[in-house]
Amino acid sequence: MHTACKFVQRCSRRIHRHQARALHNNHAYGFAEGAPCDNLQHPCDAGEYKHFPGFKIPAFCLARNAISGIGSDSIYKETMALYCIGDVQGCDGALERLLDTIGFSASRDTVYLLGDLVNRGPDSAAVLRRCMAAGDAIRCLLGNHDLHLLAAAHGARAPSRRDTLGTLLNAPDAPALLAWLQAQPLARLHDHHGQQLLMVHAGVLPAWSTSDVLGRADEVQAVLRSDALPGFLHAMYGNTPDRWRDDLAGADRLRVIVNALTRLRFCTPGGVMDFESSEAASAAPPGLLPWFDAPGRRTAGTVVAFGHWSTLGWLNRSDVIGLDTGCVWGGCLTAVRFGTTLADRERLQVHCEQSQKPG
Repeated sequence: MHTACKFVQRCSRRIHRHQARALHNNHAYGFAEGAPCDNLQHPCDAGEYKHFPGFKIPAFCLARNAISGIGSDSIYKETMALYCIGDVQGCDGALERLLDTIGFSASRDTVYLLGDLVNRGPDSAAVLRRCMAAGDAIRCLLGNHDLHLLAAAHGARAPSRRDTLGTLLNAPDAPALLAWLQAQPLARLHDHHGQQLLMVHAGVLPAWSTSDVLGRADEVQAVLRSDALPGFLHAMYGNTPDRWRDDLAGADRLRVIVNALTRLRFCTPGGVMDFESSEAASAAPPGLLPWFDAPGRRTAGTVVAFGHWSTLGWLNRSDVIGLDTGCVWGGCLTAVRFGTTLADRERLQVHCEQSQKPG
């Protein structure tokens, strides 16, 4: 296990042994903006607590009750909490550790998983079983790998060399797992104390409003739940059309919706989608820009949380939150916890064992 994460676990154990009083308001530890979880300090053993101004004390280093010196605005309380978690991709062990780290309670909290629940990691079936067992406490949406699983199950797509779906497809409960998966949406909207949080796996086209996103996602979900599913999965793949038009119909219309919500990274200022580039946002090819920087984007007034883009990593802007931090590649699995407003955020991470190598 990664050294920094061992420190996190030791910290958590000591807290549960009621030693939280040793932590004081200005003697906590944190991480700087943009730093991965392996840059965490280790306060519990060294006894030296480092404070980074502007960051709240990580939830995994606080007890779940009142601690002397923590102000009334702390988001770490024994009340229901809202979380979003990035791409799990079959890494159930990492998901279990992250849920333990945040102190997840199915009777109290709500967790949204932002798609790509399965594939490339070692135990996709366990991820789906965990989500199913949690009921409404863990709410999921579909990513491109989840749709790929459905396509493979219906013979619409042959497995690739990197796929790790065989165990799931051959499991005794595979029919139940697949039925649950195909009932999940491609977009969700959560009302958080009067503020709207829009969640998709990859991105949204600049011409779409929040209501457009939800309506287009519903179009795909209706097909996923119908007898037309096999035909849709056979026609789902492809890069064209590469832009939205209101008069699109049939397979072309559904393909554009799926590609935008589950594959989009870069587009032109006019909303033409690119599917060749997966670089970081700072390395946008000529003529392209990240979808969330498209001028006139109609969802700009709504906070959008998404995953899918591991080379982008953690992105924390007032209007967009990127949460794919490359768990399956040996990075971290990341959650964001919201306080009383969507602007009140805390990043929580666990390190992941590498299941895939780039290339």
